[in-house]
Amino acid sequence: MSYELIDLAGQRCLFVAAEEPCLGTVRQVTDLIGDAMGEDAFVIAVQASALDPSFFDLRSGFAGEVLQKAVNYGRKFAVVGDVSTYTAASRAFHDLVVESAYSRGYFFVPDLDALAARLTRLEAG
Repeated sequence: MSYELIDLAGQRCLFVAAEEPCLGTVRQVTDLIGDAMGEDAFVIAVQASALDPSFFDLRSGFAGEVLQKAVNYGRKFAVVGDVSTYTAASRAFHDLVVESAYSRGYFFVPDLDALAARLTRLEAG
């Protein structure tokens, strides 16, 4: 899986942009977190289309494992892109997205500009 390193709001960010799912296992996410650590990136941003659809089905447990691993390793995790199809299909996923508005560790944002704004607000306190 390929990624690029970008600067968002003064923070080093590892960004995975893919049109097809390339993150579908906990092992792949663990490897991605390891890459972020090796690159001194404290924010991992993943295009929604790069995530396996099981991420958006909370019954699978995949999203919970991904978000918990990121937190355990001191990384912020952002899903970038339109997730409205998934929030419309699942009340539980909708609630997770709503709760993320109050999170300091995981985010659902429409684009990288919105992620930069969110990170700036977090830094401001």
